[in-house]
Amino acid sequence: MSVRVRFAPSPTGPLHIGGLRTALYNYVFAKQHKGVFILRIEDTDQTRYVEGAEAYIQECLRWAQIEPDESPLHAGSYGPYRQSERLHMYQEYVQKLIENGRAYYAFDTAEELDQKRAEASASKLHFSYDSSTRNGLRNSLSLSSDEVDRLLSSNTPYVIRFKIEPDQQINLYDEVRENVSVNSNTLDDKVLFKSDGMPTYHLANVVDDHLMEITHVIRGEEWLPSLPLHHLLYEAFGWTPPAFAHLPLILRPDGKGKLSKRDGEIGGFPVYPLEWKEIPGFKESGFLSAPLLNFLALLGWSTKSDDEVLSLQQMSALFSMQGIQKAGARFDIEKLRWFNQQYLQGLSDESLAQQCMAFSPELQSQTADRVGAAISLAKERLVVPQDLYNEHRYFFEAPSEYDQKAASKQWKEDSPNLLTEFLKQCEKTSYTEEELEACLKAYSETSEIGVGKVMAPLRLALVGSLKGPSVYALMHFLGKEEVAKRVANAANTL
Repeated sequence: MSVRVRFAPSPTGPLHIGGLRTALYNYVFAKQHKGVFILRIEDTDQTRYVEGAEAYIQECLRWAQIEPDESPLHAGSYGPYRQSERLHMYQEYVQKLIENGRAYYAFDTAEELDQKRAEASASKLHFSYDSSTRNGLRNSLSLSSDEVDRLLSSNTPYVIRFKIEPDQQINLYDEVRENVSVNSNTLDDKVLFKSDGMPTYHLANVVDDHLMEITHVIRGEEWLPSLPLHHLLYEAFGWTPPAFAHLPLILRPDGKGKLSKRDGEIGGFPVYPLEWKEIPGFKESGFLSAPLLNFLALLGWSTKSDDEVLSLQQMSALFSMQGIQKAGARFDIEKLRWFNQQYLQGLSDESLAQQCMAFSPELQSQTADRVGAAISLAKERLVVPQDLYNEHRYFFEAPSEYDQKAASKQWKEDSPNLLTEFLKQCEKTSYTEEELEACLKAYSETSEIGVGKVMAPLRLALVGSLKGPSVYALMHFLGKEEVAKRVANAANTL
């Protein structure tokens, strides 16, 4: 059987980067095995449904270039791909469980169950709806068949629960955690169908995975506690379960707990791929999809390759379940920034110029060639496209203020005269980097002054600080007229 995997998010809000990583692992695993990657929308929880969330999820995957082979938008032979459109299937299969004695109707009201919990709590006990309590509750196991029929015919609200037999040792295997053993006495009789007529995740995902012929379930570790129940459901239906792999959590930067939206707000970094309800995502913050995926891939998975910078194709070739770590992985925004920087350096100056102009409206008045020329001088220092203007504004605008600490050390009383004289020496040159360097060397020798006595105040006049590229390269970029203007302005200001 060919590999078939699925990413099955719920449209209850924006896609978190943890979800994007889950989608990525499923995608690369499928591609490695020449299999099929499916997007299934699990929208049975109507109380938490958020308008626009499904479209947002699909757009995130499209931006990340991990588009599914089958989905609500690209239907295959295993649809529908929204659970809300598959209700008749779940009803059919839950009835089979009732008929073979593996599930039952429960008519207990919320108030009755709350009373049971309160009574247990008063005795310092924990109430669980299971083999030890169900015969004393209102369900089709404890009531007569006539009473059950009466309740059903009178449309009395009910849920359908899975019947878990006591004292069973459930031996499981997870591709990440390996052997797992659970006693059935620790499990309660989970609800499979809710009183609103909608299936729970437990039933729906098992039925869907079987009918869609899913071979491997790669999902977050929050579902690991549900694995015994899901195995029992497969057993109850007489189906062979898929292989399971539960991914480690993405942790906060301090390593304490799961990464949340709040952590992003505090740390000043995104947690969503794209903008959601005016909350900027990674895309809007200047991160490309390729380095984000590269970063996420290595956030919980290690490869035998020494290379950190990996394309999607390389990830697909190298990915293995054995490389997934058990422990949570700490989110490191600085590491992501490093990845983004590496990818930006790999872009052509022309492509990067387009990115920079898109992120900085202030550059719209500049030509693409002019922006590209600036990029050639600053490329190695760009982490996100907006850095070109935010951090290197001096390429396009004369400094309006100067680093006072630097000025106090480097701008001397004779600096204006020295710079003016130096510029006079350069008048007859073509203003190439080589000519400017030779000119300063000659001026330094004839004037018997150190090169630094001219270089430092010149950089201060052109940039406003002592940072930036080669002074000669910057002078060539700015041109004679602009250089003269900036030197004169510095002389009048400092």
